Amino acid sequence: MAAYGARLYKWFRLFRQNSASLYGTCKIPSVSRYGIWHKFAVGCGVTLCAIPITQKYDPASLNHETLIKRATGLVTDSANIYLSQTTLALLETLREYTKAVYTLASLHQSYTSLMGKVNANEEDALWQVIIGARAEVQNLQEAYLKFESTWKNAVKLSEMAAEAAYQAGADQASSNARTHIQMAQTQVEEMHQLALQAESKLTASQVEEIKNTREEGTATEESQSSPWDTSGADEDIPEQYQRED
Repeated sequence: MAAYGARLYKWFRLFRQNSASLYGTCKIPSVSRYGIWHKFAVGCGVTLCAIPITQKYDPASLNHETLIKRATGLVTDSANIYLSQTTLALLETLREYTKAVYTLASLHQSYTSLMGKVNANEEDALWQVIIGARAEVQNLQEAYLKFESTWKNAVKLSEMAAEAAYQAGADQASSNARTHIQMAQTQVEEMHQLALQAESKLTASQVEEIKNTREEGTATEESQSSPWDTSGADEDIPEQYQRED
């Protein structure tokens, strides 16, 4: 055992001598010139930060109530994301639908104003444009009704998540979810009002078009009947006043 200790001490002295000779012959670059040692220190710091440190958990934070509260927080976050996506889809579709309805109303007004002022070919061309605009309005209406159904389901899900968070004691998560629901409902209601205004304008333009069409038809019938037509004159004259030729 003593021989092993003496051998170990001999190796240690040899290592110190070699290290001193290497330190005397090698030129170490300047820190201010190359910044190598600075990078080395930073690298060591990052390496040390990456070493996992054992955390001490409080047993009280792992009870059932705390875990349920955290779970309801995750549920409300997911419900908020789902509600945000469906609200965005509904608002964009409603906006496009409203624009299409206003376009169709303008086309009906143009058709009404040009009625009787253009030839048959131009009138047919304008009417084909109106038919295409009607088809686009119908497609967008079906799309926004589909997204509206999905949005209503998202609202119900968010309300359930908010209630679950409240029951679990996650008051902040519940409050955030309810605020998110109110904001989504307000935005959708505002866009619905704009769509209703566009639909009202479209209805008014269609009523005006029907009225002008009837007036034009009546005027056409009156112009086709000649004011000098006396085919029914004998029926109104009494028999004693009729002259025999």
